[in-house]
Amino acid sequence: MRLNKYIAASGICSRRKADELIESGVVSVNGKKVVELGFSVNEKDKVFVKNELIRPKKFEYYRFYKPTGYITTSDDEKDRKIIYDLLPPAMHNLKPVGRLDRDSSGLIILTNDGDLINELTHPSIKVPKVYVVSVEGKVSLHHLEKMAQGIEIEKGKNAYADTLILESTNKKTILQVTLYQGLNRQIRKMFENLGFEVTSLKRIQHATITLEGLKKGQFKPIKPLQVKELRNFLSKLEQKK
Repeated sequence: MRLNKYIAASGICSRRKADELIESGVVSVNGKKVVELGFSVNEKDKVFVKNELIRPKKFEYYRFYKPTGYITTSDDEKDRKIIYDLLPPAMHNLKPVGRLDRDSSGLIILTNDGDLINELTHPSIKVPKVYVVSVEGKVSLHHLEKMAQGIEIEKGKNAYADTLILESTNKKTILQVTLYQGLNRQIRKMFENLGFEVTSLKRIQHATITLEGLKKGQFKPIKPLQVKELRNFLSKLEQKK
């Protein structure tokens, strides 16, 4: 295993940060300082960061269906309901990958793998997240073109989305929306800019991981094969940067 991956697997930082630690000279293997980024280690080697022995963690990966009414945090000063109220204590060490606001529902990936969290949320990788969104009123193809071209939702911040109309009447439109950014309340602000109010918003997919087979409030482990497929998908996206 490459040294930077070994350090990231200990949970102290991402692989990119591990590279910085190695270059800064604070990493040693079996008592010898290492500054070579491509250095490899095995399970018998003793790796120290800032003179502290580190060991890889056992990583956990879960899918969770967040209901509306809960916020994606481990603590809240306003004493609102949080997602960890629905999770067993053994999962309270896991972190959510990204956020869903209180009025939104759907898929959240939970893990203690900091390296994977960084890859899934880093803006340069442009990981797709797919939502089913209901809005009041009739959305036209003209509106979809505007969302693809970009809408300024805050001063200096342009938001983009790929959209597909699933159902449409004069009073209501249901759409599939795919984001490649992680701006706060992005979908709601984009539709508000176009004159539509979002009545429901559900995330159904993040990268290769989907909501399929989950009920509201339910969680399930992500299988090793699914984790492997996710990593391969992210690797291909990074190569396109």
